[in-house]
Amino acid sequence: MKSTLKILTLVITLFALSCGGGEKKEEKTKVQLKRQPTTTKKTESKSTDTKPSKTIDLTNKGVGPITSVDISAPVDQAMATKGKEVFDKMCTACHRTDKKFIGPAPTGILERRTPEWVMNMILDPEVMTQKDPLAKALLMEFNGSPMANQNLTEEEARAVLEYFRTLK
Repeated sequence: MKSTLKILTLVITLFALSCGGGEKKEEKTKVQLKRQPTTTKKTESKSTDTKPSKTIDLTNKGVGPITSVDISAPVDQAMATKGKEVFDKMCTACHRTDKKFIGPAPTGILERRTPEWVMNMILDPEVMTQKDPLAKALLMEFNGSPMANQNLTEEEARAVLEYFRTLK
C-alpha cells in the first residue's frame, strides 16, 4: 500500500510539473480598449420639460363633437351646481378638485385648455387619447391610466365645465 501511495504521488507530481514546467512563459499582451467619446445632441422641446398637466394650450379644441363653446357670460350658478353634482357622482373616483390624484385636478383647467377640449375629453376620452397629442401626453404622465368614459350627455358635460369655471 505504501508503494502504491508513493507511485500515485509521483504520477501526480509529474503530471503537475508537465503542465507548466520547463517552457518559457510568453508575456501576455495587454489589450487596451480605446473608447470613442460619446456625443449627445441636446434637443430643445417646445415645453422645456413642462409636464403635460401644466402645459398651456389655448388653441387646441381636441377631437370630438364639440367645436364651439361660449363661456363669455358670467357663471351660471344653477348649471355649476348641477355640474358639481355630476362631478361628485361620476368623477371623484379619479379626480380631486385641487390636487393630482389618479387624474389631473380640474382647478384652473380653463386657464390651460380650451372649453371645447375639456368637453371633448369628458365626452369621449378614448378618441381623445388616441388622436389628440396633448391627451396622449397626459395619459403617459398619469402612468397610462386612461380616463373612463362616463357616457355623459353634452348637457351634463357642459354643466361640469360650468362647475370647473368656479374652481380657481
